[in-house]
Amino acid sequence: MQKRSIPSMEDLTKRIEVSQYRRPADLVIKNGRIINVFTREISTGDIAIYNGTIAAVGEGYEGVKTIDAHGLYVSPGFIDGHIHIESTTLTPSEFAKVILPHGVTTIITDPHEIANVLGIKGIQYMLQNSEDLPLDLFFVLPSSVPATSFEHAGALLNAESLKPFYDHPRVLGLAEVMDYPAVINTHEDMIQKIYDAHSQTGIIDGHLAGLSVNEINGYLAAGIRNDHECTTPEEALERIRLGMRVMIRQGSGSKNLPALIEAVTEQNAHRFSFCTDDKHIDELIHEGSVNHCVKEAIKLGLDPLLAYQMATLNAAQCYELHDRGAISPGMKADLILLSDLEEVDIVTVIQNGEIVTNGSQLINEWPYKGEGQDGCTNTVQLKPLTKEAIRVKPKHETANIIEIIPGQIKTLHAKEKVDLDPDGFFDPALTKNLQKLIVTERHQALGTVGTAIVRGFDLAPNSAIASTVSHDSHNLIAAGTSDEAILQAVDWLEQHQGGLVVIKDGTILAEMELRLGGLMSIKNVEDAHHDMQSILDGLNQVSPDASFNLLSILSFLALPVIPSLKLTDTGLFDVLSFTHIDV
Repeated sequence: MQKRSIPSMEDLTKRIEVSQYRRPADLVIKNGRIINVFTREISTGDIAIYNGTIAAVGEGYEGVKTIDAHGLYVSPGFIDGHIHIESTTLTPSEFAKVILPHGVTTIITDPHEIANVLGIKGIQYMLQNSEDLPLDLFFVLPSSVPATSFEHAGALLNAESLKPFYDHPRVLGLAEVMDYPAVINTHEDMIQKIYDAHSQTGIIDGHLAGLSVNEINGYLAAGIRNDHECTTPEEALERIRLGMRVMIRQGSGSKNLPALIEAVTEQNAHRFSFCTDDKHIDELIHEGSVNHCVKEAIKLGLDPLLAYQMATLNAAQCYELHDRGAISPGMKADLILLSDLEEVDIVTVIQNGEIVTNGSQLINEWPYKGEGQDGCTNTVQLKPLTKEAIRVKPKHETANIIEIIPGQIKTLHAKEKVDLDPDGFFDPALTKNLQKLIVTERHQALGTVGTAIVRGFDLAPNSAIASTVSHDSHNLIAAGTSDEAILQAVDWLEQHQGGLVVIKDGTILAEMELRLGGLMSIKNVEDAHHDMQSILDGLNQVSPDASFNLLSILSFLALPVIPSLKLTDTGLFDVLSFTHIDV
């Protein structure tokens, strides 16, 4: 059941009159090469637009305004089917400034990052801050706050607390259902959330990381019909064959597109679309969003018109947004003019019938929206942390180690003997390729601390990286090669009430304040981007050979719903057995 605005009878009448040459259009695009995502063909002709909607595609239309495309390609606007805006470190209104020049005109976002910190107030803030933008920003409601019962979050959202949000016109359904035991074992509150979504919109997102075929059947039986957690072609095909839609993810931490594109064929492409999930501001600015997915897919051999279909029509159909995703009379006039189909070189973006960008520049940039932030800051509440609290003492001769997979948010569960100090504690200074990892609760000053050993960061001696972004409960997470550096990083995050920090030899190499829920910057795009560049430079100093985004990977090491081994504030967690284990 799609939520959409219904045109008035007068508007319908005038739109039909435009289509029949009896009334001039508001805007006509002439001499463009039109990408038909229904038939995967390219044709030439006019696109007549009236009141934000395509009235006709044909020849000989006149308009109040005319764009001569001079042979440019015209595509429907891109759609990102799954993103957490908070992960960009930007507020929604600042995020829109970055995303529009990349041709993305519709977003489906899950605000579960800020919901895990601030609960209902966080969702309300995101809805408020995203009003009145030249970007269609739809929401799906966080299904799993917290993601599991094995950690402490800043909020708890049950089915009853979510119900009122379904009345909002931009709420489409229920977001990624991550707590798979709650689904498979039919926990009452989870089933109530799923039932409520069916009663309202019928849209329910999946999160099927590491699930068996039988468990996938359980999700489908519940009416959950999409997934963005596939990492192999086999996983993607398994879901497609059972009737799911698969969103191919290409974000900062998870770069699954190169592997998954192998699963896409002409026969099954209609079941695939793209998403970014979690992508940082620096990569959004330099690479882009779904436009980057299209470009990379084409480079890897996918037919260009299939790639454009996946980025537009398929994503719209996934969310039953039947008023967009194609260049067709009656559909929203969200369009992109491109000079190069395969390079995805964007010249102009049109959203809701209005020209919003000229090249990479917004035509009418809106001011920073600071309203609604009261009560959304000062969210880092810590119990004093000591060296004793962050010590790691393996219980067995062979330690359980979290091993990072570059380009993935999944981890490996390694086991090996590690060097210990004379008192039997793990000391990263004794082993070059192993670091200490800690997660400490930061919402209510509970003082709970989880400690572990991690391989893959290759940090310099006496250094640490730390963040208040740690999916999904967003407790404070830090990795380092000395206790002093870790504790200094923790202290900085508490003093600045959230952010990212890089430390070496007692010196703060880079810092970025994220005062809004400990997740988002209260600065504008330019200043936030400058801060992130500083962080990247600092990371390069403490781990110059890293082939992946260290802070992005760090932020997912606390997520206990993605295999294999993760760390929460209550201890080391084996995702496959869904239980805590000793280091």
